[in-house]
Amino acid sequence: MEQSTFPKCQKCNTGDLVPLSDFGSQGAAIHYKAWVCTNPDCGYNLKIRNGDVYRDEPIMSGSMHNSRPR
Repeated sequence: MEQSTFPKCQKCNTGDLVPLSDFGSQGAAIHYKAWVCTNPDCGYNLKIRNGDVYRDEPIMSGSMHNSRPR
């Protein structure tokens, strides 16, 4: 099994930046939509939304999210 290495977070130099994926409004997969630091004390994140890049947005718990019916 090949082991991937992720880049070190340049903000904290402790965590790694890991990619997250999502699905678009039409259901197509969007790979690497966001990169987040694995160090919970750091909170660095980089996100792509509608072609714009956002950095260090607040991170909220997904536990309050209501899933959409399918």
